[in-house]
Formats: sequence, structure tokens, C-alpha cells
Amino acid sequence: MQFPDNLAAWHDQVREDIIDPDREITDPHHHLWADRLGSTYELDELWGDTQAGHKVTRTVFIECGSGYDRGSSKPFAPVGETRYVAAIAAEAAKYPGKAQIAGIVAHANLRLDPEVLNQVLDAHEAASDRFRGIRHAGAWDEERKGFMFQGQPVPHLYVDPDFQRGVRLLGERGLTYDTWHFHPQNGEFLDLARACPQTTLVLNHFGTPIGTHRFAGKREDRFAEWQDEMAAIARCPNVVAKLGGLAMPVNGFGWDGRDMPPTSDELVEAQAHYYHHMIDVFGPERAMFESNFPVDKLSVGYVTYWNAMKKIAARYDEAAQQALFAGTANRIYRL
Repeated sequence: MQFPDNLAAWHDQVREDIIDPDREITDPHHHLWADRLGSTYELDELWGDTQAGHKVTRTVFIECGSGYDRGSSKPFAPVGETRYVAAIAAEAAKYPGKAQIAGIVAHANLRLDPEVLNQVLDAHEAASDRFRGIRHAGAWDEERKGFMFQGQPVPHLYVDPDFQRGVRLLGERGLTYDTWHFHPQNGEFLDLARACPQTTLVLNHFGTPIGTHRFAGKREDRFAEWQDEMAAIARCPNVVAKLGGLAMPVNGFGWDGRDMPPTSDELVEAQAHYYHHMIDVFGPERAMFESNFPVDKLSVGYVTYWNAMKKIAARYDEAAQQALFAGTANRIYRL
């Protein structure tokens, strides 16, 4: 599957006024790539979204396999992605009135021997002073080959002793660990969080509640079970939650196949109960809104997404809103 050629025109069908336009936003989860899924998403495209009306001042890049240095030995190839993003961030810095790529979460194989892993992390740090942490996603599912974004081919990664050792090493170095997985893995992620109490773990995308394939039509049926899973994870004080990425095709809302994209009101109606539960169990000081662009762009417009977040956040006080939109991300990623 590729990004459709008419994606921009599709989004143009929904036009909304900006809610609370002076609200400062740090978008802590986006990707960049030169050529993937038939699309380009680099600085011009990022700014096309971040400058569309909401006051997005900082962003955090999350690894996605871009710009790898294929001439390096395999453990060091991901350092090329850090250099690729650092160059884009340096170009952005020439225009201080626009959103700045303030943090980079890169990739490293956390199962590596500690001596080699430390060398890889040193190389990331040397490549950019914006380097903040690692994402080595654990996403695996028995039906993953049918998903648009399949994750990785190693099951049970979170309970691998070598992997847990690598996650603990990140904490020793003051680095964060970002993760992405599918909801059947929530129990193993809880095991990882308990095994690495000194490392800050950033849970991406609500644990990805699947709503397609064997879970088609069943996502809401297991909402109470998902609530219990998230509440158990939230009891680990080292886990922070990113609230976004719920509009990926695998979540099963079906917006990517509609004639028109959803409005912010539709987003709120369909998904607010997920957001409110996460804010209830994690608290605003351990939760942050994320766009997951351009992946979620297949289903949701950037203006629409942040309007929906502002509608969801309206029930919380000013301190909570500041945390959700910028404060938590700025603190966790040291921006």
C-alpha cells in the first residue's frame, strides 16, 4: 500500500477554524523520509502541516528507517538516520519563526553486546546534540504481514533478557526508550517496564488497539480489557504515554477508505474515551499528545487532529493542558 496521490486534495475537503490558536504545542512524534510508500515527507511537508494554523513550536523526530548508512557495519547503519535528520534540523534552524526539530529519537539494536551498543549510542550522540533516546519497536503480531505497518519479525522481544539489558543501559546513560507494539503485547510490555525501573519508557500509540483482521469489529468489545491493561502499565512510574497514532489503518476506524476525511468532532466522538482514560490513569504530567504524522495523515488532517485534541483537553485545567500539549514532551525529551 502507498500514500495516495490525491491525499492533499482529500484533506482539503475538510476546513476548520483553528481552536485556541495561541496554545503552544510540541509535537513529540513525527517521521521524515525522502521516499517511502510513494511519498516524501521532509521539511517542506512537515512545515506545510505545522504552519497550517496551530502554534507548533517544537517537534521530536522518531526513527523510521530513513537515511541509513548502508556503508557502515550493520549496528552503526542507523546513525545515518540521525545525521540525515540533524541536517534537516540545521536547515530549519535558519528559520526560527517556524517549528524546530528539537529532539531526535533514533534506532539502535538494543540486543547488542553492551560494549558495541555503547559505541553505537556514542555515535548517535556525536552525530547530533538533539539525540535524546532510542526506539527499538517491539511491534509483532501473528497477522502482521497483512498490516500496512508491520512492525518487526522478532516475537516476544520485550521479555528477551538481552533486550531488557539494553533498555536498562539507556537509563544508565540518561536516554529514553520509545516503544511501539500491538495490543496483544501489552502484558509483555508491562513485564519490560517492571524489569527496567530506572529507564523512562515512552509508550507510543495507546498500545495500538487493533481493529482489523481477527479483531475486525471487536475493538470496542475489548475496551474494558484495554483499560485494565493501561491502568496496570500506568502504575509503573517510569512509563510515559504518547496520545496519538490511533488513526492508523490497523486501528480499524476506516477513515483512510472514506470519500471524505473525518472532522474533529468525529474524531472526538470516536476516540475521546481512549484519551480520557489514558489521562486519568497516567495523569497529564505523564501524558503528551502526538500527531504520528505523516502516518496518521492517511486518515486525519493535521489541523483536524489538533482541533480534536483541544476539544478533548477542554475539560482539564490550564496546568494540565500545558502539560499535555507541550510541558510533558519538553521535560521528557529535555527540549
